[in-house]
Amino acid sequence: MATTKLTLSMDEDTIHVAKRIASESNMSVSKLIKSLIKAFEREKIRNTEIPDWIKQLSVVSKPTADFDHKAEYGKHLEEKYGI
Repeated sequence: MATTKLTLSMDEDTIHVAKRIASESNMSVSKLIKSLIKAFEREKIRNTEIPDWIKQLSVVSKPTADFDHKAEYGKHLEEKYGI
């Protein structure tokens, strides 16, 4: 992905903190800012409420304890491929 220059305005203290954190993390200030933005985006997605219509798509709330997934998948393959 191509990069583009961006100018940010910050007070001197914030700039010094950003440079120190970047140096301690062995990265540039640009990479530090990029990682913080990506982390913010991931956190925002994680905290998004799931709409009710998606919740209603669930067939059961808890899986059956004695359900054998491998055996059921084996049956599916037998039906599909006639093994």
